[in-house]
Amino acid sequence: MSDKILFVDDEVQILNSMKRQLRKRFQVVTAESGQEALEIMKTAGPFSVIVSDMRMPVMDGVQLLTTIKDMYPDTVRLMLTGNADQETAIEAVNKGQIFRFLNKPCPTSMLVTSLALAQRQYRLITAERELLDKTLKGSVKVLSELLSFTSPAAFSSGLRIRSMAVQIGEELAIDQIWRLEVAALMSQIGCVTLPEEIINKVYADLELDEEEKEMYGNHPQAGARLFENIPRMEGVTAIIRNQLKDYSEYDQEDQEEEEIILGAQILRVIFEYDRLLFQGKNHGEAVHHLQERKNVYNPIIVKRLGKIKKTGEAARVVSLMIKDLAIGMVAEDDIYAQNETLLAPKGQELTWPVIQGLQNFAKKVGVKEPVRVWVNKK
Repeated sequence: MSDKILFVDDEVQILNSMKRQLRKRFQVVTAESGQEALEIMKTAGPFSVIVSDMRMPVMDGVQLLTTIKDMYPDTVRLMLTGNADQETAIEAVNKGQIFRFLNKPCPTSMLVTSLALAQRQYRLITAERELLDKTLKGSVKVLSELLSFTSPAAFSSGLRIRSMAVQIGEELAIDQIWRLEVAALMSQIGCVTLPEEIINKVYADLELDEEEKEMYGNHPQAGARLFENIPRMEGVTAIIRNQLKDYSEYDQEDQEEEEIILGAQILRVIFEYDRLLFQGKNHGEAVHHLQERKNVYNPIIVKRLGKIKKTGEAARVVSLMIKDLAIGMVAEDDIYAQNETLLAPKGQELTWPVIQGLQNFAKKVGVKEPVRVWVNKK
């Protein structure tokens, strides 16, 4: 976590003064222009705080802090200027979303206090992001892996589609990508309410009767209800709830946030893509199937999916005993216990919990061996 502070001012003597006043309390870096500040942010970042003068040639403080807000949203922004007019303050706050507005000359005690509070704000922001990126997503991944043993066909799909969802989301500039990643992992959680027979028929592309169609169509709502009481999961809940909604069903009056709608549409596309691969279609055949159904699947997302560079082409399929399996391998065929229980479906990534489960079944019940797996397939 960075504690560095970047001061930006076109007057060198002011920058030198700042260094002298603050060197015992803070790690200070200086820049003499907005352009230099951006270069320093790029090459020497991250910075917890940036303090910019308002009146500078070429790029003023508002322009700089607005750019910093877009490029480095975690960095806390302060404005320090001798031009204390109301219009300047309003423009700086509205466009740059600054944390503090300080007037020159600023007493050292006030400046030190403001910088300390700004660094505290930065730590709060980054700690929350770390919680979301590591602790929360890690916990959800463990839950998804455990649930994959109760319904392998349904829950293992979340593990398979997660990276693809993130890749497409990043290409479409989704800001809160963590919501899409968690939603992909837990997209099938509502399937705990379904008989295994229905899930197997969906993956085998067998026709469902009317009652089964209704039950399967309700699984996103069931999954959303399971998530809606978890704090900070409102966006994830909405993506899960809308994951089976056709592209043509959305309209301009839809009240959902744009990123949530896009996230749900991404899940709609890649889940069907994953199901088609599960049925034996290759990448081109699966994408062509999606392209023909423009009212069902967002064409922009399908186009992005079609351009995804297939990986794992140089990987090889090997037949191994359960004791020889390794983390990262991918099941080439369904893996069954001797009593015909499906333990891992085709396409399942072999994570540590999955391998442990297979080894336990091999000892107590027996597994049909050898099993065919991809090595080095991503």
